[in-house]
Amino acid sequence: MLDGLRVLDLTMWRPGPYATLLLAGMGADVLKVEPPGGEPMRVFAKHFGPLNAGKRAIALDLKAPDDLARCLELAAEADAVVTGFRPGVAARLGIGPDTLRAARPALVTCALTGYGERGPLAGVPGHDVNYRATAGALPPGGLPPDAVDLPLADMAAATTAAFAITAACLRAAKTGEGAHLDIGLADTLAHWVSTAPPALPGGDGIGPVAGYGVYTCADGLRVALGVVSEDHLWRAVCAALELSGLAEEPFATRISRVREFDDRIRLALKELPRHVALERLEKAGAPASAVLDRGEMLAHPHFQARGVIAPGADGPVTGSLIPGTSPRPASPAPGLDEHRGEGWLPRA
Repeated sequence: MLDGLRVLDLTMWRPGPYATLLLAGMGADVLKVEPPGGEPMRVFAKHFGPLNAGKRAIALDLKAPDDLARCLELAAEADAVVTGFRPGVAARLGIGPDTLRAARPALVTCALTGYGERGPLAGVPGHDVNYRATAGALPPGGLPPDAVDLPLADMAAATTAAFAITAACLRAAKTGEGAHLDIGLADTLAHWVSTAPPALPGGDGIGPVAGYGVYTCADGLRVALGVVSEDHLWRAVCAALELSGLAEEPFATRISRVREFDDRIRLALKELPRHVALERLEKAGAPASAVLDRGEMLAHPHFQARGVIAPGADGPVTGSLIPGTSPRPASPAPGLDEHRGEGWLPRA
C-alpha cells in the first residue's frame, strides 16, 4: 500500500524504529541512518532485529560536514523524515524541520519525543515508565522496580506516528504541502486514558463487574474472563462453572454485589485445571481466554493464521500488523552501514 514512499529514519531504540517498521511492512522504502558504530540497540540483537527488518541502513556522522551534506541530500528526495532526538537537538545538528522543509516543501517531518517539543514538560528526560506515570496509565500500585513490562508508551506513540505520517503524506501527495508532526510519547496514552472513565478505587484484585478479570486455576495457570453487561455471557459463565443460582442475576445486582459474586467465580475456577476450565467455558459460549506468555503467543495458531506472526528460519517471527499486506518484512534487519553509497530505491 505504501510502495514508492521514501522514509528517512534517524531514530534509535524503540518508538521511532517501530513506527518506521510499520511503514516498511506496508511497502515503504525505509533508509535507516545510524551514528558511527551503530545505534546502541544493536547490542540487544533480539530487540534490534524485529524492529528494523525490511529496512536499509547507512552510518553517518551528522557532526561531520560531508556526512551532514549527504543526509540533507537524502532528505531532499524523501517523502518523510523521522527523528527521535531530544527537543532542539535536530535543529542544532542542522536537520531541523524548518531546514529540511525549506529544501522540500512537500516533505513530512515527524519528531518523536517523550513529552513533545513544546509544553511545560518538553525538556524533561524520561523513559516509558515516566510517560505512563504522567499519563495516568500505570496500574494501581505502579510497577515494581524489577518489572519487565511491555513498553506501552513507546509502542502506542509509534503507532500514532505511523498513522500520522501516512495521513500527512497522503495530503502532501494531493496538495504539495508537507507538515511537521510533533508526537509526544506521553500524549497518546493521555489521549487513551481521557476516553475511559476514572478507575474505581480499591486495587484489591476485584474487577468492576463480577466475571471480568484474571483468575487462577487449580494448576496455577490463569484464565481471563470478559463479562460486562451482557446477560447471556454471564449466564454462560455460570453454566460452565455450575453457578446456576447466580445465572439470572441482573447487571445492576452484579455490580452492587461484585465482590460476593466474583469470589464465587474465583473459588470455582480454583477447583479446575485450566484446560478443563477453558473447555467448559468455551463450550458454554463464555468470553474466556488463556493468559499466555510471549512464547505461547508466538506459537498460537490464530496469530499465525492472520499473519501477525510469521514462520522464520529459527522459529516464529514478527509478521504484518495489517492482514492482507506483506506477510513479513522483505529482508532481515540490515548490517551496520550495509547500504553505504546507495540512495533511494526507484519509485514504483
